[in-house]
Amino acid sequence: MRQFSADYLRETRRGMWADSREALDPLDLDTCERVLDVGCGEGALTRVLAEECPGEVVGCDRDADLLAELDAPAVQGDAHRLPFPDDSFDLVVCQALLINLPDPERAVREFARVAEDRIACIEPDNSAVSVQSTVSAEGALAARARELYLRGIDTDVALGADAAGVFRSVGLSDVTTTRYDQTLVVEPPYSEADVQAVGRKASGAGLRERRETMAGSEAELDELRSEWREMGREAVRQVQQEAYRRREVVPFYVVVGEV
Repeated sequence: MRQFSADYLRETRRGMWADSREALDPLDLDTCERVLDVGCGEGALTRVLAEECPGEVVGCDRDADLLAELDAPAVQGDAHRLPFPDDSFDLVVCQALLINLPDPERAVREFARVAEDRIACIEPDNSAVSVQSTVSAEGALAARARELYLRGIDTDVALGADAAGVFRSVGLSDVTTTRYDQTLVVEPPYSEADVQAVGRKASGAGLRERRETMAGSEAELDELRSEWREMGREAVRQVQQEAYRRREVVPFYVVVGEV
């Protein structure tokens, strides 16, 4: 399983559930006494669950450094070997975890072991991400980079709605799926994180760091990075003029099943 920094998780989960939480309604959080958030990272979803649930919410992650950022009960543990007895929680949930596991069914079976009532996952379809930008080349370049990433990664990062099939394959019943779109907007006034992200486009740092997980020949990747850097330089110019705007939509699917 890949490792992620707290800063990366904060940025990719920025704005998630800020505008609406209706897609979480199928989790029936108001009826839960104990909820487990597996692969909780720095606690973005854990905090939302704690706000919506009258009972106890526990975060679980194998990375102790990430758990140190939580202000909720937290236990270090692996998604494949959860350190809890059978039927310990009313609900077990994860967000953007199954897409990073080579065998998501194995994890879901373990979720079902420690869940008494139901389990849920909130997983994106990274093949369906859309980008609109005032830099004309950015949308097409983002699509090219995403395609090479999807071809090169060894887990199903486009799992999304197909997670329902994983739930059914391990014997869960009454499986439901609800779509929720995370919208990330960059516009004036820019945050420090926005400015840093645009600077990384201009340097090509992001593509360089992800190169090992991207398919394609060296020549193809070099060409993409060259065009990416030029796109980034234009984005920097627009930021300086307070003219840069970017809108990214990531479709997530909230899948719930009864144990």
